[in-house]
Amino acid sequence: MAKDTEKLIRQLSLISYLMAERRPVTALDIKRDVEGYSGMNEDAFARRFYADRAELDSLRIPLTVEKPLDGVAEQENYSLRPENFHLPAIEFSDSELAALATALSLLDGEFAYAEPLRLALQQITWGRPSPLQAPDQRGVALGITASAGGHDLSQRLVKVETAIFRHKTITFDYYTMERDEVGARKVDPYHLLYRGCQFYLLGYSHERDALRVFRLSRIRGKVAYATKAEHDFRRPADFDPRAYANRADWQFGEVVGSAEIRVAERIAWQLERHFGRYGEIRDIEGSGDRLLVTEYSSARQLIAWVLGLGEHARLLGPPELVAEFDRRVALIIERHTHAPGSELRPSVAVPLAANGIPETNGRVDAAIRPERFARLVTLASILIQAGRAGRVLELEDLCERLQITDAELREDISVLNVVNFGGGSYVLYAEIDEANGTVEVDPEPYSDNFARPARLLPVEAKALVAAIDLIGEHLPQGSLTSAREKIVKALGEDPMEQGLQVADAASDDSRVARVVSKAIKKRVLLELDYYKENEDEFSARRVEPYALINGREGWYVATYDPAKAAVRHFRLDRIKRAELTDERFEPRPEVNPAADVDGWPRTGEVASSRTARVWISPERARWAREQRKLVEQSKDGAIAVELSFAGLDWLVREVLKEAGDAAVLEPADARLAVLGAAKRVQ
Repeated sequence: MAKDTEKLIRQLSLISYLMAERRPVTALDIKRDVEGYSGMNEDAFARRFYADRAELDSLRIPLTVEKPLDGVAEQENYSLRPENFHLPAIEFSDSELAALATALSLLDGEFAYAEPLRLALQQITWGRPSPLQAPDQRGVALGITASAGGHDLSQRLVKVETAIFRHKTITFDYYTMERDEVGARKVDPYHLLYRGCQFYLLGYSHERDALRVFRLSRIRGKVAYATKAEHDFRRPADFDPRAYANRADWQFGEVVGSAEIRVAERIAWQLERHFGRYGEIRDIEGSGDRLLVTEYSSARQLIAWVLGLGEHARLLGPPELVAEFDRRVALIIERHTHAPGSELRPSVAVPLAANGIPETNGRVDAAIRPERFARLVTLASILIQAGRAGRVLELEDLCERLQITDAELREDISVLNVVNFGGGSYVLYAEIDEANGTVEVDPEPYSDNFARPARLLPVEAKALVAAIDLIGEHLPQGSLTSAREKIVKALGEDPMEQGLQVADAASDDSRVARVVSKAIKKRVLLELDYYKENEDEFSARRVEPYALINGREGWYVATYDPAKAAVRHFRLDRIKRAELTDERFEPRPEVNPAADVDGWPRTGEVASSRTARVWISPERARWAREQRKLVEQSKDGAIAVELSFAGLDWLVREVLKEAGDAAVLEPADARLAVLGAAKRVQ
């Protein structure tokens, strides 16, 4: 029998024994009665029992230890309180259950934590209709999910996740974009951050003697443990991952100054709603304009953001930042007056996914698998419940429910069949009927200990809350926010502080999302005041809302516009006002709101008959290679990429946001449009 299997039998039997005894027991009692310990000598038992206790504690299943007054270790008494193993009952509303079920069905197959999410939902919805039944999903579709993105990246994510869980120092080779070089790294991994379609590792870098952020897609080769020790480090008590999840793009790294940006009244509502959390917003006396005071770490990133706002924003200080802004604007003008001098030649590029990494095929590369311990505990509760109800289970259904193979299921059942709490008292006996492909269960009288759902293990808890944070308030089926609050209360802690953080979206559209969701659910027309950023115009719309869809740039509502007689998508962060009407509509059968979800929401590029050829400077070429289609390159390091565009205004903003490091080579009208826009912001 494999060592891991022996360990699982010991740990599950230990839990069952302690809970069945319902009184403190000594180490000698445990050695004598618990499956897996009795054949060991004293030294081996001491090592194994200590290791098992430590591992159960790391799984949030702590044993209670009562020490004798004289301090003799052999006389310590051990017990397991039911509340330390069983999950408190959570009273979900029907709408909350529907929302959780929808979250799983939407993320299944493309979420790096999809498999532990399945087990978590099994546990928290115990005794209620199964959340694994696919719900009506017409109200939402996902273009972007937290998938790992390919086999190699999945393997790195698994290793890093395990290292965080076990407090193990890791080593790897890392490509540093700024220096364009690969170097060895030794890191104490503290936390994972999912932001902008990418996974990042927050950890202590031994080379830099400081906390650093590493993008997983830039790790080269394998991730390895630095030592063979059980644990290598302890995460500092004052480490707060939220500080990294809630930063603007220009705030990553060491703060170098505080900037002042004047924003015109016309888009002041956008500033207050979406960017106020990144600084302080002040009124400017005598006008409706606003002043944003924000700390910054990257001058280029902040300047790029300001340039993206066009004529409606003006950088006021500090002087050195204004000088850099002026230099970059002058560079845009120069490079669109005279073509860059790089001699470009055709290049063969490797196609990349929308997030700059190879395409994945979903479940085949599922990144994080739940610990087998969690799977066994969940399977035990499913089997016991079926046995008590006199139901026969289908092997195929069980495999699908737990997302495991037939061989894995059979091995898990064989393990559970030998879990006991001493004296020949077993938890259950499950027999497989080969002829019918079924499982019949005989629950033992003392199976109560595993009949109730167990507490969520760390990876399950993280998967559950990460899924909620990823989708947010964008489900017409029910509230994920209220479900999250109940889950965190039951767990006694927020799992997002224990290893994985989903960064806040770049914009705060939750209020608008709630209004839109109600309109979708009630099937009533929706009135919008919409800001068309590219044309710098407001328009009033009265539309039929069908679904909420996320994409690379944010969340959208997919609608049918009767006035245009066509499907239209509106970005939530550009909706200034959204109100429900009293006018109902019947859904049009020809409208498929999710038809485009695998297109522009994932790639960021709309179908178009026009393509721009854009030069990228040597200084920024490495970043562009991760995201764009490379078509040409030059000896000095500059490259040319292709951008498809439907309107000049969008292309102009994209080029302005490159802050002088990009120039349109063709078409000619696009070059002139960028030149004119740059002169207007001088």
